[in-house]
Amino acid sequence: MVISSPLSFRQCLGRKVLILGDVRTGKTKITVKLLGEAVRAGYGKDITVIDLAPATTKVRGKKVGGRLSELMSLPKELRYSAPAKVETPRLSASSADQLLALARTNHEAITPLLEEFLTAPSSILFVNDVSLYFHSGTADLMFKAAERAETFVANGYYGRYFAFDYETGISKKEHELMDLLAAKMDKVVTRFQRV
Repeated sequence: MVISSPLSFRQCLGRKVLILGDVRTGKTKITVKLLGEAVRAGYGKDITVIDLAPATTKVRGKKVGGRLSELMSLPKELRYSAPAKVETPRLSASSADQLLALARTNHEAITPLLEEFLTAPSSILFVNDVSLYFHSGTADLMFKAAERAETFVANGYYGRYFAFDYETGISKKEHELMDLLAAKMDKVVTRFQRV
């Protein structure tokens, strides 16, 4: 399925772009489209991809998650990093304590990837599923990475599908931090229609 996007990678170059939407609205597919355009334009060696999405899984009969590496063949010249495993806290947890523990596990797995980028930044940074980092701890490293890259393209969950969080406040925190990140962007693309 081809997802049309109001942006081309050329329009993203030198800018900060955030793609927001609910589950199954095409956020990852738009990101793949933009990343593919960047690679075809010869920017592969200038790109870092930080892939924070869980592998595609079915929950309640619907596919969720999906790493960029599942949707496209990534060229060797770009730098790709992803946690060995990403938890799905609001889908997997059966209690508030377990949800918070899974969120902490994700934050601890993601933090070194952001530190590595900040130590040796590339001019272009793509982040898949940025919102997962906002469930636990502070968001400082993600904000710094977005600022450090000359071109920043990220997508993240912003919806109601995962509203239930055992009253841990994770969903509210995620929403507030996504709003803060969006405020730092040059362009925000919103996707609320399911595909």
